[in-house]
Amino acid sequence: VQLQASGGGLVQAGGSLRLSCTASARTYRISTMGWFRQAPGKEREVVAARSWRPSLTHYSDSVKGRFTISGDNANNPVYLEMNSLKPDDTAVYYCVASRSPLSVVVKGGGMNYWGSGTQVTVSS
Repeated sequence: VQLQASGGGLVQAGGSLRLSCTASARTYRISTMGWFRQAPGKEREVVAARSWRPSLTHYSDSVKGRFTISGDNANNPVYLEMNSLKPDDTAVYYCVASRSPLSVVVKGGGMNYWGSGTQVTVSS
């Protein structure tokens, strides 16, 4: 199974982008999907994650209130709606899929599949 992330680009501060993550094949037993980002010189950061059974979402403090993760289930596209973007949001964004609970994924563990990454650049 491959995950394809798309929707990145160049946007001015205050703008919006919508990232999409699509699986190449049906994903069995995937319970959590999420978005991570990696900026040059910074540690990888979990941005948002969502599980369906139970239905839970998690956001990092840096994006809470600005980003929204959505998707019906792991076998349909998962989206990351990003609003009020800031230059600090500049990074490569990766989608991930996991058979582990959300509590494990948000700590950076349990990743079964990684997407290819999509660049988000926010200009000031």
